[in-house]
Amino acid sequence: MQRIQNTDISGKRLFFRVDFNVPLDEYQNIRDDSRIRAVLPTLKYALDHGAKLIVASHLGRPKGAVVPEMSLSPAAKRLGRLLEKEVIMAKDCIGDGVKKLVSEMKPGDVLLLENLRFHPQEQKNEDAFAGQLAELCDIYVNDAFAVSHRVNASVVAITKYAPLSVAGFLLQKELDYFKKAMANPQRPLVAIVGGAKVSSKLGALENMLNHVDKFIIGGAMANTFLKSKGYAVGKSKVEDDLVEVAGSVMKKAAEKGIRFYLPVDVVAASRFDPHAQIKKIPIQEIPEDWMIMDIGPATSLLYSEVLYDAKTIIWNGPMGVFEMDAFSRGTIAMVHNLADSYALTIVGGGDTDVAVHKADETERITYISTGGGAFLALMEGKQLPGVAALDEADRNSS
Repeated sequence: MQRIQNTDISGKRLFFRVDFNVPLDEYQNIRDDSRIRAVLPTLKYALDHGAKLIVASHLGRPKGAVVPEMSLSPAAKRLGRLLEKEVIMAKDCIGDGVKKLVSEMKPGDVLLLENLRFHPQEQKNEDAFAGQLAELCDIYVNDAFAVSHRVNASVVAITKYAPLSVAGFLLQKELDYFKKAMANPQRPLVAIVGGAKVSSKLGALENMLNHVDKFIIGGAMANTFLKSKGYAVGKSKVEDDLVEVAGSVMKKAAEKGIRFYLPVDVVAASRFDPHAQIKKIPIQEIPEDWMIMDIGPATSLLYSEVLYDAKTIIWNGPMGVFEMDAFSRGTIAMVHNLADSYALTIVGGGDTDVAVHKADETERITYISTGGGAFLALMEGKQLPGVAALDEADRNSS
């Protein structure tokens, strides 16, 4: 794929696909602007080179309808403050009104289009819609790693119609870090996989068997592995149809000489409630009507020892129901373990990213990915559709 730094962008109209899907409170205030800050290096580079910036994103899930609460206008204000310049907010992302705004742009101007997902054609990857977006620009820039696993019009189809398609700095950085961790890692390479379901992480687990030296498992998905080893897990969430598959993954790991670590103790609760009765117990002693909510202190200590000699660590998924404070200690302890490590540490987006911010350890993690689903797709060994589209555009232009 072509890269923005190898492209003449002076005076050109650049269409930036970014991810400004930021969390908003009930008053439409942005609670966390890290996704906006993540693309500032690319946007500032374009401004420094005299380009005209047309910025596009989605926000929330409006399902193809105009939902005023999901307008990108709060993002326009924040972007203006961060760039220290006026950002013009369009009322739509296509149409005559948008074309007029683009035609009036001068080098150094910034225009933010309205939520792409207000149009159902965006998520359907429709060619006609993509063509209308591409009409606005001379160069298309994908700097939205977090949506590059989606086959959307502004991610995939647009590359067929834009005169030139390139990758921005954030997309390059995400791919380069992951390649560094997987293609030629410093070893031992440890994968920490948590979250609720084995089913959502199965592809990642099976692909990582070809790369890692150690696995650490946490979250509700660990229950399925524990059950496959014969432990009674009470009323804990278990994917019964995947118990055998979990056993197969552990067997393959053993055959390859990969160390596979599961919780040795847990924080259990009488019900799924932060105010429930709680106890820390070994996995052999879980009451039949209780449920596992977090890894226990002995497990946290074990996992810190497993990570002690690691040179590369990849983490995706929390260790427990960390959004409830009573069950957040295992995940927070894992964040501190990574922060204290001398390894290259890469944390997948989504809940894991939130946990790192909650523990106030962002400065001591090597790299925090902006994408949850896209990060997981890379862990599964897949090529992202957005990246494949840039590669294809490059082949077609050469």
